[in-house]
Amino acid sequence: MATDYDAPRKTDEEISEDSIEALKTRRNDKNSGKVDEDEVEAAESFELPGADLSHEELTVRVLPKQSDEFTCAGCFLVRHRSQIAEHRGNDEYCYDCAG
Repeated sequence: MATDYDAPRKTDEEISEDSIEALKTRRNDKNSGKVDEDEVEAAESFELPGADLSHEELTVRVLPKQSDEFTCAGCFLVRHRSQIAEHRGNDEYCYDCAG
């Protein structure tokens, strides 16, 4: 940034007065931190290309539980048996959820 060495310099007192005055004007401006737009209304107005999936049909093939996996009682993710970190009663917990 270029500095104009010929310009009159402000004292520390003048600098602090300027910043106090700036703060006062910002405080008096009631609408400085407000946003008029409602986020929910704005999100509902967005139209994404290809977003109409009403004619689509979802087909999911569910596999039976495998002998080498378990469902974590904390995060409910299906994980490999090597990820069992803790048993609490009949519940098994992975390393991420144990603790």
